[in-house]
Amino acid sequence: AATKQVMLYWLQQLQMKRWEFHNSPPALPAAPDATLAGNGPTLHLELGQEEAELKEFCPVKTPTGLVGAAAALQPVPAMPLALQNISLKHLGTEIQNTMHHIRGNKQVPGTGHGSLTEDSPQSAEPQSGEQASGLDPGTPGKEPADSPKSAPKFSLTTCLTQKTKCQSNTFPFFSEGLRNRTAQEKVVALEQQVEVLTKELKSQKELVKILHKALEAAQQEKRASSAYLAAAEDKDRLELVRHKVRQIAELGRRVEALEQERDSLVHTASLREQQVQELQQHVQLLMDKNQAKQQVICKLSEKVTQDFTQPPDQPLSTADRDFLSQQERMEHLKDDMEAYRTQNRFLNSEIHQVTKIWRKVAEKEKCAYLQARNCQVESKYLAGLRRLQEAAGSEAGECSELLRELIQEALQWEASEATADGSVELGPVSEYDEYGFPAVPDYEVEDLKLLARIQVLEVRSHHLLALDAVERPLRERWAALGQLSPSAELKQLLRAGVPREHRPRVWRWLVHLRVQHLHTPSCYQELLSRGQACEHPAAHQIELDLNRTFPNNKHFTCPTSSFPDKLRRVLLAFSWQNPAIGYCQGLNRLAAVALLVLEEEESAFWCLVAIVETILPADYYSKTLTASQVDQRVLQDLLSEKLPRLMAHLGQHRIDLSLVTFNWFLVVFADSLISDILLRVWDAFLYEGTKVVFRYALAIFKYNEEEILRLQDSLEIYQYLRFFTKTICNSRKLMHIAFSDMNPFPMKQLRQLRASHRERLEAELRELEQLKAEYLERRVSRGRAVTEGCASEDDGDGDA
Repeated sequence: AATKQVMLYWLQQLQMKRWEFHNSPPALPAAPDATLAGNGPTLHLELGQEEAELKEFCPVKTPTGLVGAAAALQPVPAMPLALQNISLKHLGTEIQNTMHHIRGNKQVPGTGHGSLTEDSPQSAEPQSGEQASGLDPGTPGKEPADSPKSAPKFSLTTCLTQKTKCQSNTFPFFSEGLRNRTAQEKVVALEQQVEVLTKELKSQKELVKILHKALEAAQQEKRASSAYLAAAEDKDRLELVRHKVRQIAELGRRVEALEQERDSLVHTASLREQQVQELQQHVQLLMDKNQAKQQVICKLSEKVTQDFTQPPDQPLSTADRDFLSQQERMEHLKDDMEAYRTQNRFLNSEIHQVTKIWRKVAEKEKCAYLQARNCQVESKYLAGLRRLQEAAGSEAGECSELLRELIQEALQWEASEATADGSVELGPVSEYDEYGFPAVPDYEVEDLKLLARIQVLEVRSHHLLALDAVERPLRERWAALGQLSPSAELKQLLRAGVPREHRPRVWRWLVHLRVQHLHTPSCYQELLSRGQACEHPAAHQIELDLNRTFPNNKHFTCPTSSFPDKLRRVLLAFSWQNPAIGYCQGLNRLAAVALLVLEEEESAFWCLVAIVETILPADYYSKTLTASQVDQRVLQDLLSEKLPRLMAHLGQHRIDLSLVTFNWFLVVFADSLISDILLRVWDAFLYEGTKVVFRYALAIFKYNEEEILRLQDSLEIYQYLRFFTKTICNSRKLMHIAFSDMNPFPMKQLRQLRASHRERLEAELRELEQLKAEYLERRVSRGRAVTEGCASEDDGDGDA
């Protein structure tokens, strides 16, 4: 066929002829026009729903007889109409090809006829003198090929309207074969037509969805372009470009995360497929074995039947021998049957035991979830009691007494829980965690004990709810990690937190990664022997700080514990290792955290060396604490950038945050956060460095931003800032704020802020030293003048 339209018409005629030949005796087909005229009532076979779905179908209109070689030899018509007849199934391709054809015509002017493509099947309809009478010249979208005017440019909406108008001409190409058929044959033919058109409608609906998505994307791009063009200055346009770059980076990270998840799912699916294949092989072996045994049983049964039906004239001795052999085989079969019965009983008992274990695990998970919900309800109950207590005050005596009794009962509830014998042993909240820190914070204010109880219930509920959803998959990923090496996956795992059983191994690897250029096998022992030979000047200060290291931790307060002696040796060895620092307050808590996790003195010593000499800036623990002061100023800038409302509120009340945050940076939150969150911070800090401290400092203020904004008195704000870090219970929420909400957080920006603030601080220190020197010089000159103008005591004694 010369065009797509002629090809479709030819195929429709071929289909009609095949149905006529198959369903009816040979007969001359009726005229198409007459068939079209009388086929209207036949096509409406009480198919209301199907008719509604077939409205957009437009059959090919081609004069009867234009089939095969006659159609192929027709002259090529004029240039196809632009966007007049477009296939709705491949709309994007049709538009693209049409535009390409228009550009091609512009490049080659003067060509009135071109090669026909599949983009405009209806516009390529053959036109000849004999067939012109069969077409309606006024039909939209049709124009004779010899017209001197160019084809009009119809819009896509016009094309869709024309296709809707074609509903009155539905199935004209099937009318010829329906006249001489029975009702059942007509119904079958129409059902086939309905099925074909239903598929076409489904494809067009999918196309509409794709077009909607493309339209939405184009609108978003248009809005972005409009905002870019509407920007008054280059600075605004640059900010728009940066915003797009940040969006692209975020999408890239999401794509990486989805790819990792897809890889893990593919790996899991492959493992499951291997298991299924192994089980199928095992089943196939059992089936083969069963079939072989059935064949043996059938042969033996046939043999027994033949022995019973043997002729009477057979010798008796042969019959006896066969009977004995059959009896022996029967005994073997009985033994096999008994063995199968025993195996069946064993397998049934195994299935029963596995079912019991599965039910117990399910009950345990359900009980853990219920206990978490109970903790949440109990914390809400205690919070309500606390609010009632604050609201009531000392006005109503009976009400306050009742509240006091309810609070005491709630605080003693845990003791009753501990004595209760439950079916699933989840256990109540213990007094200390696995690292020796108290599970319930010991607040100085008596009224905050209720708040501490609420906090520990929230921590417990978060832990129980995240046990199956987060902690268990995280442990599986750490167990499957194997050999540690720097990678993006390891970075994400460290940010999520290292499980307790893997933390010592991971920390040793991280410390070795930091100090491998400083580490020598016998260095620690040499430093210890040097400390025994002579006393270090900082030994007295170290001894004083030992008793002030984590006074609430049982490992450092128990008289029989070995941790204080280990801590003393680690600090003395470090004072000899780094004489420029010797010892500074705060190093004792860094070494104590390392000891609680690593437990070995030498590992804790190298961890302290890694933090002070490789992770933190060089003069972080110097006498002037220059780098520490610089970081406080950098934090102020970052807070102003990330949390402007909070900084405006604190500035209004003249709050100096460095009074609170200076200790955070000096000991890496060792005194501020609960142990579970503290160790997660250290997991990422040992790998990524000081930017983790900035991230978590900003996240802590973001976590409690609304509570701080509600306080309207500077004294209340200072009192709240003293303990508010201990009220943070949801480690997952804090981690999400630190590593997602605080982005972007480039290290380059941090270095630039540090450099600028260091220059300013050093200039201020030089100015201060100059003022100090001038003051001392003036004081010395004044002392000399006083001495010259006054009599000495020796002169007075001489006169006497």
